[in-house]
Amino acid sequence: MSTIHFIGGEKGGVGKSVVARLLAQYMIDHDIPFIGFDTDRSHGSLLRFYADYASPTIIDDYQSLDAIIETATEYPEKRILVDLAAQTHYPLIKWMDESGVLELAEELDINVCYWNVMDSGKDCVDLLNKLLDKFRARVNYVLVQNQLRDEHFTILESSGVKERALAFDAKVITLKKLHPPVMTKVDSNSYSFWAAKNKDADSLSALGLLERQRVKIWLNHAYKEIDSLAV
Repeated sequence: MSTIHFIGGEKGGVGKSVVARLLAQYMIDHDIPFIGFDTDRSHGSLLRFYADYASPTIIDDYQSLDAIIETATEYPEKRILVDLAAQTHYPLIKWMDESGVLELAEELDINVCYWNVMDSGKDCVDLLNKLLDKFRARVNYVLVQNQLRDEHFTILESSGVKERALAFDAKVITLKKLHPPVMTKVDSNSYSFWAAKNKDADSLSALGLLERQRVKIWLNHAYKEIDSLAV
């Protein structure tokens, strides 16, 4: 069965692109074949960090979006990763509704998974609730609790929205916060996560020994979380 992984979460700055990059690296390291699509016109992360695996997608162009489904059909042995930029929910839903995407996916035996990346704020909880209103049980959900702002997701836990997602068989994983100066160096050098944990003698701002170690520990924890999902 082919699987399309939409990595989203309508709020900006919650780490969607980091999760997309993490999934790409996970699949590379685990020999899982995949094809990436990047919807961010200004600074697409998959295109920047994993250019050999990704191509651009125009979110408000139906023909461009159609390529996602067509690729999943043509290459059923490969996972499809779609990195959704912020503020892309409406055009994505419009394309899905007017094209009967979920109905066609069911007919073609294509699994659709939506990774909802969120921080601990209330606005992310409200957006998740709206997402559940829209899709209900028609897609598979992964709630990514990204510890950018806080390690505790008390608003989500007390809102009842998490229980609602779990009733739709949602999976929940936690992504720890990588030390900000380390992430800054990773991004400034345009490192893949593989490159970030290996010594780079050519860069003047390369990660130091302990910084590379912090990347390895962060990746190991993230990989254990993803392991539980059988992507």
